[in-house]
Amino acid sequence: MINIPNTLTWARIALIPIFVGIFYLPDSWVSPTQKNLFATSVFIIAAITDWFDGYLARALQQTSAFGAFLDPVADKLMVAAALILLVQLARVDAIIAVIIIGREITISALREWMARVGESASVAVAYIGKLKTAAQMTAIPLLLYNAPLLSIDLREVGSILIYIAAALTLWSMGYYLHRAMPKLAKHMDR
Repeated sequence: MINIPNTLTWARIALIPIFVGIFYLPDSWVSPTQKNLFATSVFIIAAITDWFDGYLARALQQTSAFGAFLDPVADKLMVAAALILLVQLARVDAIIAVIIIGREITISALREWMARVGESASVAVAYIGKLKTAAQMTAIPLLLYNAPLLSIDLREVGSILIYIAAALTLWSMGYYLHRAMPKLAKHMDR
């Protein structure tokens, strides 16, 4: 279904190759500092469209099953692309990226399976998941920017936040798996 929120979500997906491509431009065209600034800007724009498409879907009563499916896919694609780039740029340890991306795949699969067996409410988004997202969506732009701002070392702040995000990622995964276990056990024999 084509509507304003879904169009914004598609735009967020379309930003991913631009976001990644920035780092592949020759340094003679765009300096490393400019690459960091442009990539940070694109990531922040994508994050804003994420909030805005959800707000508009509710405000305009344009929610749809397709939009509910596409929105988290767009989020996960952008975060995964950012984490892989940050690993390549040696700003994030690979284990952090594996934890965060692995959790996203695991919980997405869990949610899909639970929806198929009619138990999706048991893995609905919880407060711990929102905290994880907040830490991760703050850390990533700081690590992309990779420079001091007003004498604050944003890379150091981003590094601390990405470790907090990884810890919250593991905690939230445990929370969702724990909530789903009774339902999983009930449906595994069928």
